[in-house]
Amino acid sequence: MLITLLLLGAGGCEDKNAAKPVSETRLLLDTFCSITIYAPQDEELLSDAFGLCEELEALFSISAEGSDVWNINHAHGEPVAVSPQTAELIRAGVEYGEMSGGMFDISIGRLSTLWDFTGMSGVPAEADIAAARETVDYRKINIAGNVVQMGNADAWIDLGGIAKGYIADCIAEMLRGRGATSAIIDLGGNIVTIGKKADGSLWKIGVTDPFGERTDLIGIIETGEASVVSAGTYERRFVVDGTAYHHILDPGTGMPVRSGVAGVTIVSESSMDGDALSTTLLLLGSGDAAAVVERAAGIEGAVLVTDGGEIHRFGDLVFTAIGG
Repeated sequence: MLITLLLLGAGGCEDKNAAKPVSETRLLLDTFCSITIYAPQDEELLSDAFGLCEELEALFSISAEGSDVWNINHAHGEPVAVSPQTAELIRAGVEYGEMSGGMFDISIGRLSTLWDFTGMSGVPAEADIAAARETVDYRKINIAGNVVQMGNADAWIDLGGIAKGYIADCIAEMLRGRGATSAIIDLGGNIVTIGKKADGSLWKIGVTDPFGERTDLIGIIETGEASVVSAGTYERRFVVDGTAYHHILDPGTGMPVRSGVAGVTIVSESSMDGDALSTTLLLLGSGDAAAVVERAAGIEGAVLVTDGGEIHRFGDLVFTAIGG
């Protein structure tokens, strides 16, 4: 899932004698990933964090030959031994399928790979969408220990809806375990903050306006240690004959969902939960948002923007709308 959040500067006076943070940006997970460690300033820890990101991406990639997901998808229904991390992530994906009533479904791989959101290939043929749709059913994913078997031999797994969040959580856990007390992980917009800013104040995270330019904001979230994740119809999209096609697919129709929601931002303890829940709310629409947020554990709150530009807030979070 590609999303856009902007991390805002602290503003005010800074301690010019304070040590500068260590920070780096790399192209991983099909996006720009940045990690900044304010305390302690540890170059080796920063390098190890990116190493963990690369290691997990190599397991979860749907397109990299030899990854755990690739091996499952090309086993034609035979059992495949995978890493403990992959098994854990697939189990979580199945649980999100149950929670969402099947709207969030990691067995959507045949559908998701049909669509080329650069727009170069246009809209897939109806017959191809219908055939791929028949393979989608998370309930036919069988997991025993670290062995995964697809009950439908033609089905493919796609972990793109939760992998980035899982990886962000793993990096955060490693950083905390090795003494990081103030840091930011930004995996293409999946943001996890550790501790508070170097001056002890809350982080300020700007939420992108789904209808504006990439740097336009609808508001600002203030938070301490948390995850902030969004899903939106404004990224990875193309237009054909005046109709926009975005990357959030309805597993029931095989087409980009038309739920009346343009963007969702989730503030939560777990980035993986935020990943799955942001997509789920965009699929379900605003009518179910309050009930879903209330039921979900570890969720601080949500901001939802409708196609009409209305902003809805759920839960307990500090959010200031820009211009109103």
